[in-house]
Amino acid sequence: MTKRLKARSFPLVFVAVLSLGGALVIPTTAAAQSGDEASLARGAVPDTTPQQRYQTAIREAGGGLKVSLAECREMAAADRKSCESQARARYQDDMAKARAMLRDPSIGPVNVVGGPIRSTETVYEIKN
Repeated sequence: MTKRLKARSFPLVFVAVLSLGGALVIPTTAAAQSGDEASLARGAVPDTTPQQRYQTAIREAGGGLKVSLAECREMAAADRKSCESQARARYQDDMAKARAMLRDPSIGPVNVVGGPIRSTETVYEIKN
């Protein structure tokens, strides 16, 4: 009776091994690269509608919260709680601004910092 079970289970095991081998051969980086390229292509298109600006604002607010909380986790335990509460307060403020952008289309992006990049080269003046 056990010989029958082994004989019947052999094709199933063989098919499972073949499918696992086939899955290992398929490159997974191609799928990841196509996702990255789609993300870059999406980022190259400016937001024109209030809904698009809102979606971008909430994505950036969530990303900022994630980065801030990761930085807070690296701090000492005494400072961590206040850092996390500041990060969450900043997130709530960013989300309120995003909702305001959705209601009033004349409002611009949530966080605009700095100006245009003037130079990618660092120049040092040496005085004699």
